[in-house]
Amino acid sequence: MTKRVLLAALVIGLAVEWSDAQSYSSGQNASPAFEGWERNDDGSFNFLFGYMNRNWEEELVVPIGPDNNIEPGGPDQGQPTRFLPRRNRFVFRVRVPKEWGDKEMIWTLTTKGKAEKAYASLKQDYYVDDVVIASETGALGAGTSSPEVRSNKRPTVKLDGASTRTVRVGEPLEITAWVMDDGIPKPRRATTPSAAAVAAAANASPGGPRNPALVPPSRLTVAKRTGLHLSWFVYRGSGKVRFDPAQIKVWEETRTGANSPWAPLWTPPAVPPDGKHYVRVTFDAPGTYILRARADDGALYGDEDVTVTVTR
Repeated sequence: MTKRVLLAALVIGLAVEWSDAQSYSSGQNASPAFEGWERNDDGSFNFLFGYMNRNWEEELVVPIGPDNNIEPGGPDQGQPTRFLPRRNRFVFRVRVPKEWGDKEMIWTLTTKGKAEKAYASLKQDYYVDDVVIASETGALGAGTSSPEVRSNKRPTVKLDGASTRTVRVGEPLEITAWVMDDGIPKPRRATTPSAAAVAAAANASPGGPRNPALVPPSRLTVAKRTGLHLSWFVYRGSGKVRFDPAQIKVWEETRTGANSPWAPLWTPPAVPPDGKHYVRVTFDAPGTYILRARADDGALYGDEDVTVTVTR
């Protein structure tokens, strides 16, 4: 049995354990995660990192420094300083040279007084490709694939205007972005159960009718609905930021009714005919922020950043 299979078994076991555990809105820490490595065309490699924020609501802010550093070569290797709730996979990449060898790269993250580390290396069991990424983020069932899935390319984002902006506190900043994609995978939309299906479920349940939205998921891993969409979120910065319209969540929000591809009954929005997406962003405190636009087709995603200096 390979290490990856053993890891999958461990994750499934933990999922069962977590399903019965308490959940918290705030007060918990975050753990960095090494997701695997990928090979670049020039022979170099990318280490892929993510994290688990154990809170369902609280976003943690950890500036680059002793409490948020990556070594060697750091402390700043492009990691976030704003940690969104729950599980966030394949958040950023760190490129290392083809001569990297068997060295380790270590991301140390300290939150709520607890330091945790993620250890990255080029061990073969940690190799990932786009099919693995699509599977582990929930777009595919474990071990499934198809020619269409293997041909999928990451969507891309292009900004209208400069990648650096300046705005005052409370003054809306308007940003326009274009999203380009190959149309793969096709959108998979939520379906509403028919009256016959609801009646059949009621007859099969001695306790009476059950709301289909409240039925637990049929698999232990996350399930993500496919469909192209764009989301803006705060990647770095400590103040409160408001987006209008409200953005689709980029973290694994699995609760029914949430505006999230991982939530039951969620349906991807219609893609604008011209491919343009508009957002108004308002900041409540001065500082330097990095806003990230993520174009996501449900299986793969591409990012583009805007650095915003907010003044009084």
